[in-house]
Order: sequence, then structure tokens, then C-alpha cells
Amino acid sequence: MADVTLFHNPNCSTSRHALDEVNAAGVDTDVVQYIKDPLTAAELLDLIDKLEDPPADLVRKDGFFKDQGLVEGDYTDPQAVATLLEQYPRLMQRPVLVKGDTAIIGRPKDRVAEFLKD
Repeated sequence: MADVTLFHNPNCSTSRHALDEVNAAGVDTDVVQYIKDPLTAAELLDLIDKLEDPPADLVRKDGFFKDQGLVEGDYTDPQAVATLLEQYPRLMQRPVLVKGDTAIIGRPKDRVAEFLKD
């Protein structure tokens, strides 16, 4: 089992930065391209349980979010976030890093190096 799991979107520069940081640190890493291999609601709930950030922060509130007619206030509790992200994996904020029982959203970019140090 790897030391760190990186939920990664290769089309995102911040996610690519996190992958570079992990590689530079020489950390054994599992890279999960969550859009190609979406997480189940149960896996998302487990991830949310480890997340240092509020569950709502795991949801990208971008143009696609708005195009679906979604309302930010509807996605604040873990179950609602997990259900939404299971249906629309592309709305998961990225990158997300997991180490043991702790997870962070790798934004801003400098959070990644700090997370890897601990």
C-alpha cells in the first residue's frame, strides 16, 4: 500500500503540480484518475471523513455546476456531497491527497508540500 493517494486530473495544472511535488518528495504514491475511475458514494464518504476541509469544499462550483442548475447551499453535508460527486465526478475538487487517516484538497498549491512533510 502506498504512503499517499493522489486523486488526480491530468488536465488540471494544480493537480499536475501536486503530482510533481509527490514525485519530487520520493513518496510512494497511488495515483487515481477519478474521472476515468469514479469513486462510489461509499468511497467518497470515506474520503470526506478523512478530509481536513469542509465537505462543501470538495465540490467545484464552476460553470458545469451552474449549467446543471445546482445550488451551492444544497451540497454542504457529507451525504449530499458524496451523492453529487458520484453522479458528476468532474465536479470533485482537485487535487486531493490522502495520507493515512488524513486528506486535504491541494489548493492552494503550497498545501501539498506541507502535507507531504508531516
